Amino acid sequence: MENLALLREGKLDIALVQGEALQEVFSGYGGGAPGLGIIIAMYSSPGMFAVRKDSPYRSIRDLVGKPVAFGAAGSGLVIMARSVLDGMGLDQDRDFEALYLEHAADGPAMVLDNRAAALWGGGINWPGFEAIATSPSGARFLVPGPGEIDRILARHPALWRLTVPANSYPGQDRPLDTVGSWSFVLARPGLPDSVAYRIVRALRQNEALLAARLVQARETTLANTLAAVPRRDLLHPGVRRYLREIGMDQ
Repeated sequence: MENLALLREGKLDIALVQGEALQEVFSGYGGGAPGLGIIIAMYSSPGMFAVRKDSPYRSIRDLVGKPVAFGAAGSGLVIMARSVLDGMGLDQDRDFEALYLEHAADGPAMVLDNRAAALWGGGINWPGFEAIATSPSGARFLVPGPGEIDRILARHPALWRLTVPANSYPGQDRPLDTVGSWSFVLARPGLPDSVAYRIVRALRQNEALLAARLVQARETTLANTLAAVPRRDLLHPGVRRYLREIGMDQ
């Protein structure tokens, strides 16, 4: 949410915004988002909990009543966790000893030294999960069950059904079905159409190059953007102009 405030104030030209935070703002929360425009979807964030592999926790419900590191207060991941748990009939603050971090990087250490039973996070090659998975204890990942996923999506349609491919993290030998959201590059109000146009054109023309250099960038495509945006009119006008030029505005 901090990035959204900075965009509104014109202190940033573009910024990365997690999908749950974006959805809240475009729905009118906090005064809405007049003038903000989506440039591109960056990557999806499948949400899950990481626990030490030698812990007794086998499901999300095993974590009820336990200290859980949900991330930095006000971050998009914290908002997503709240939605996921709400869809399961759980309350983030009532049913867990919720830990909100001053520094997101503190989360893995808290799990590894047992100050926290679990760390919530999202994404492929996410640093917090990598730190736990590559530690001597290793990691186990906890995701909603199939029926729970259906209930979460029914209650929070802004979330997506997503899969973490097998071997995305050390010791994770099977795919994990879960829910999550997309993160978007958002432009401040008044960012010139020509700037947004050049940014999205450069990203489109270099999709293969970016994908070869960074795993997460494989998802940074216009096709994924069009599939992930809540509504086409939320795209920046400069982006919509480029889409018309290349025949992707249908």
